[in-house]
Amino acid sequence: MTLFGTRTVAQIAIVVRDIERARDHFARLLHTDPPPVVVSGPQEESKMTYRGQPSDGRAKLVFFDLDNLQIELIEPFGGPSIWQEHLDQHGESVHHIAFWVKDTDGRKQALAEHGIDETQRGYFTGGMYSYYDSIPQLGVMIELLERFDGQG
Repeated sequence: MTLFGTRTVAQIAIVVRDIERARDHFARLLHTDPPPVVVSGPQEESKMTYRGQPSDGRAKLVFFDLDNLQIELIEPFGGPSIWQEHLDQHGESVHHIAFWVKDTDGRKQALAEHGIDETQRGYFTGGMYSYYDSIPQLGVMIELLERFDGQG
């Protein structure tokens, strides 16, 4: 078993400057209707932390559900976030690969033992996400997604 507890990739995400432009371009390439833009909740809802501190960082999100995985587009706004940091440092590019997991805190400890530390964490309806700075080891961030209902 992997440190993530699975070998199935759930999602690949790309940070963009203009979510509507990127969404429309991907929709044309995938021959599908453009999915809706979803806005992440404010800090009071998401309880987001960035580098260990509460943050008002938010994002506009678009999700393309394909047969084998999901493509997520992310346009950051508001306060500091790992999304804005990535956009500032690397421009529009692949941000992370995500895995659905169980026991995020256990996975966090296992990743830390391999020098991969959590950089951002937040909550959404029914679950949570956490990002890990695996760029030095893997060249890309890792995101762990966990559903509170145990599905994943």
